[in-house]
Amino acid sequence: MAELARWSLKVSRQTDIALRTLLATRGGKKGDLSRFIEDAVNREVLREMAQDIRVRNTDLQPDEIMRLVDEETSLVRQSFWDDRSN
Repeated sequence: MAELARWSLKVSRQTDIALRTLLATRGGKKGDLSRFIEDAVNREVLREMAQDIRVRNTDLQPDEIMRLVDEETSLVRQSFWDDRSN
């Protein structure tokens, strides 16, 4: 199991009620609030990282981006299959 960190958060009462109502309609159980927040944070971090990458690469041509993606994908595939054969 991953090491957990404890957060102390403050949100508006309206946000609290809205989220707890949503979780309850989904048959919420213990830990759902933490999972919801962790998933939301992970999505936002990924979104921000993708936006940063887009901004950083605005000067690249589409064919150059595809070449880089293909190159990196090939390296990951090779690494994946090399690790599986050991």
